[in-house]
Amino acid sequence: QVRLVESGGGLVQPGGSLRLSCAASGFTFSQNTMSWARQAPGKGVEWVASIWRDGSRTVYTDSVKGRFTISRDTAKNTLYLQMNSLTSEDTAVYYCVKGDRYSPVRGQGTQVTVSS
Repeated sequence: QVRLVESGGGLVQPGGSLRLSCAASGFTFSQNTMSWARQAPGKGVEWVASIWRDGSRTVYTDSVKGRFTISRDTAKNTLYLQMNSLTSEDTAVYYCVKGDRYSPVRGQGTQVTVSS
């Protein structure tokens, strides 16, 4: 059974940073592309970033390029999202996704609120 458990969300001031983590289990983590997605209040789910199964390639949506970094630790079966220079536009529930940007398999999410 696939299990994706996100953590690390919270309240942060504009310009601040957060690191999200996703503990993955129930599947072979090292053999899967992994992604992050988010859903802002009143909006649909938006793909944020993906990392290839071997970590050799990462891709980002334009609005987070240069600010967010997706990474993975295969030994720990954990996916990360380092978020810097946060703005109010980044306020959303962030989801860990098993698969690429089109995958519907995701965790329960962690809330990120950017506010002064």
